Amino acid sequence: MTESILVPGDTCRQTAKADRLSVIVDAADYFTHAKSALLQAQRRVILVGWDFDTRIELERDTTTPGVPDELGDLLSWLAKNRPDLEIFVLRWSIGALTGIARGMLPPVVQDAISGRRLHYRVDAAHPIAAAHHQKIAVIDDKLAFCGGIDMTVERWDTSDHATSNEYRVTPTGDPYGPWHDVTLALDGEAATAIATIAYDRWEAATGKRLDPITPDPAPVWPDELEPTLTTVTVGVSRTLPEYDGRDEVDEIRRLYLAAIASAQDTLYIESQYLASREIAGALITRLNEDDGPEIVVVLPRHADGDIERRSMDGARYRLLRDIWDADVHDRFRIFFPVTAEDESIYVHAKVLIADDRILRIGSSNLNNRSLGFDSECDVTIDAVDNDDQSATVRSAISAVRTRLIAEHLGVDAAAFDATLAERRSLVEAIDLLRGDGRTLEPFTRENTADEDSPLADNDLIDPEDVDAFRFERVYRAVLRRTVRGVRSLLPF
Repeated sequence: MTESILVPGDTCRQTAKADRLSVIVDAADYFTHAKSALLQAQRRVILVGWDFDTRIELERDTTTPGVPDELGDLLSWLAKNRPDLEIFVLRWSIGALTGIARGMLPPVVQDAISGRRLHYRVDAAHPIAAAHHQKIAVIDDKLAFCGGIDMTVERWDTSDHATSNEYRVTPTGDPYGPWHDVTLALDGEAATAIATIAYDRWEAATGKRLDPITPDPAPVWPDELEPTLTTVTVGVSRTLPEYDGRDEVDEIRRLYLAAIASAQDTLYIESQYLASREIAGALITRLNEDDGPEIVVVLPRHADGDIERRSMDGARYRLLRDIWDADVHDRFRIFFPVTAEDESIYVHAKVLIADDRILRIGSSNLNNRSLGFDSECDVTIDAVDNDDQSATVRSAISAVRTRLIAEHLGVDAAAFDATLAERRSLVEAIDLLRGDGRTLEPFTRENTADEDSPLADNDLIDPEDVDAFRFERVYRAVLRRTVRGVRSLLPF
């Protein structure tokens, strides 16, 4: 009998039942559904994130009459118009600094002017250089969003990812490029499990544990959001670094390895990065097998920002050559999506789908930080845990994969499914349907030839864990490089 990959205390913190679960693709839909849920809140909202920008608009092309659309104004409006509602907003400390640089008020000022029931806090409870990377929103402990989408600038986009979109601008009016992302909405016991992680973060950051909500609030669910699945068991997994007497939590690392090992026919992955040697090694092991799965990975063409591009693209350069060398059976493909005008679409989604059995969506990427140094939260469905509706779960997981791939290829979902059924190969179906215009372009040895970088192995940028980023090590490394640089300038 096949065993679930979801093992509490190992690959997940716990398993729990979601009465409803919906996969939400791209931030235009997420922001709309999040606003709908916020408008139903009666007792408590907790928003935990890598970054928040209170100036963003949530609906863009439509608005709810009499209700503000900018996130900060909406939260203030809710606090004034819901007498029993308290709102808690927690941002990563470095994200708060970058927000100030963008023109936002400092969180301490936002908190001072927001009133008694709207609380802005900064989360600095992390090792030096670590990031709080979870993206969580919880409404009345009844509904939770968890995935890859931050409520901040340069995230909103529709799934057509047009090269030009009049609404795809920052609060200051600057346009930005196409952006692809994925998150989940879920309720029931699973929402409570996500809420517990948010409350853990709030307590670690502020020293205060939020009390349970009493009396029990009414159910919450976005008005126009159709469930992908109902009454489904999920696992909730974390990465937490060693910090302040707390041991490291590496449930997500173990989850990835178990999911990759479990795939029989296909493994489909979307990630912002491919920089973890351990994950690359797990993929290579499967590619070496005579009857291993086909593996398809979708990444952005380049990492975002100069330092990240040199470090993360450099790490990808090295790992890809090892993977390509191992792909003796021609079962591996790695792509980046482009618009009809050949502009790269930035991939911020964090998705893993193994066969039609396992679906994992969360905040973690395939880089070292996500597996041991930053804080992360992922949600996973394993059809093995849902034997009473296994066929329904498998069909839904397969439909999510088709939805994502068809979006990237710019083809109809039914056309993709028909091609897949005919070819009986995920790799062949994608190869056949790739074409001009909106499509998936392959990474190759040629178009990545100049991407190697000495920053690829830099523990400062992508450390595996706290031990890999001890201050003394970084200090000594920087000192040695500085001394060498000075010596090179001396005339003797």
